[in-house]
Amino acid sequence: MDLFEYQARDLFEAHQIPVLAGAVATTPDQAHAAAAKIGGKVVVKAQVKVGGRGKAGGVKLAENPDDAKEKASAILGMDIKGHTVHKVMIAQAAPIDSEYYLAILLDRANRNFLVMASVAGGMEIEEISEQKPESIVRSTVEPAAGLQEFQAREISYALGIPNALTQQMVRTLQGCYRAFRDLDATMVEINPLVITADNRILALDAKMTFDTNAL
Repeated sequence: MDLFEYQARDLFEAHQIPVLAGAVATTPDQAHAAAAKIGGKVVVKAQVKVGGRGKAGGVKLAENPDDAKEKASAILGMDIKGHTVHKVMIAQAAPIDSEYYLAILLDRANRNFLVMASVAGGMEIEEISEQKPESIVRSTVEPAAGLQEFQAREISYALGIPNALTQQMVRTLQGCYRAFRDLDATMVEINPLVITADNRILALDAKMTFDTNAL
């Protein structure tokens, strides 16, 4: 079972994964109120359990609450790959410097966990595998040991994360692993994970998948 982004975002926050302010809205007026509360520029994001929302027009930047209301009005009711948009998430905007892809998943074939990361953030993992396979960093995690700090550092170095931000990246990876482990997920994905212009590492998207038996 997949979660909606806003649900996964809240679980991320509870596990110390760095996220920005966000609120869910089902009407344009609610979107206006949420944008006013958050303040500044916001992103209006369609809440559907499918990828490719941005390409379909389901993710829009809004300059102010009135703009957020207008963008929400355009997105609510949209059809994205057969999924009707009934909710939008109003998320605080961030000055993006670079984007990355990050996922932790259950590797059934090898009976362990796998961390996958790439500098090609914003792309679907299938696209990355086809177009930039050399950019994918893989790290096996033994379930009995968990994600060790040295592994998190190795992943950070392999992605070229600046040294000054290594510890932020380590904490983010460890937070993702805690959420994956504690909630018995089959996948935790952030796409994109970003470095901002003011040197913060943030999860700008949130995706979690669970086995229904685990629920």
